[in-house]
Amino acid sequence: MLTLAADIEVLVRFGRALADPIRCRILLALREAPAHPADLADALEISRTRLSNHLACLRDCGLVVAVPVGRRTRYELADERLGHALDDLRTAVVAVEADKTCVDADEKGCC
Repeated sequence: MLTLAADIEVLVRFGRALADPIRCRILLALREAPAHPADLADALEISRTRLSNHLACLRDCGLVVAVPVGRRTRYELADERLGHALDDLRTAVVAVEADKTCVDADEKGCC
């Protein structure tokens, strides 16, 4: 059971980051490989301004880091274990969805 405030804060930050579909897409893209913002914006088909706002959120959450490369900046996951965590979450959710245990899942839009 999580009892330390720091442990809870880590999960809250991770949840905040995952609460937005664009941030999820960014994290999944960076799981594949580090990228420059312009390349990410093109790949995700979003404006650079919008991408910048989401990258700032992910940096504030401690999930991505900006790495200077000459005159450009490259983004990558702050820790390679985050990629594994994303994979674990995706497979756990798929496993739960395959076997919905909530009787009212379709009506309530949960589970």
